Amino acid sequence: MEDVRMKEGLSACMNCGVCTAVCPAAAFYNYDPRQIVSIVQTRDDEAIEELLKSEEIWYCGECMSCRPRCPRGNTPGYVIQALRTLSQKLGYFVESEKGRQQLALKRTVGDNILRTGYCLVPTAIKPELHPEQGTVWRWIFDHDQEIYPQYSEAYNKSGSGALRRTSDETLEELRRIFDITGGTEMFDSIERFSDQKAKQMGYEGADEEYFLDVYTRNSNEHY
Repeated sequence: MEDVRMKEGLSACMNCGVCTAVCPAAAFYNYDPRQIVSIVQTRDDEAIEELLKSEEIWYCGECMSCRPRCPRGNTPGYVIQALRTLSQKLGYFVESEKGRQQLALKRTVGDNILRTGYCLVPTAIKPELHPEQGTVWRWIFDHDQEIYPQYSEAYNKSGSGALRRTSDETLEELRRIFDITGGTEMFDSIERFSDQKAKQMGYEGADEEYFLDVYTRNSNEHY
């Protein structure tokens, strides 16, 4: 309840269900933000722990469609964010298929930010992990040094412009920001709990095999 997103996102919910009615995720998943907020309001530790271990809290797309439409000024999306953070801190995220994908996000988008300064760069979208991109993407991936400079002279170079190389000084500043704000601690937590879960599942740890498993696995039960 001390999370700032809880303080900003939940004050006087009357469970009218408007958030669920406008929620894009609720249209595709067995996901009901109204019900989640209702459980949180009970302050029932066992019920909230079930949420932290569930698939449901990972279905939210964080579009915040719920925010402007709530007649009481609540933001269920903030509540979901707070639940996700707590699930990561306590290690409950590894108990669900969607939750375990936090490791994949950490090692792709998260590590990429610290390594390059970007959430994604063309060379990070590996064809073997994204077969949906097709054969054309494989060719682009293999010839990036020929293709991208045609669109940006700064490609992978120091200076200004699109797709420029982030300076070492800026990367160091990013790392310090992560250290100070708790991002580094969060990343370490995701790695630690993922490693423990991987061993429980029969892997040697959160190695490349486990990473690829959580990155690509889909039970097709998320409806």
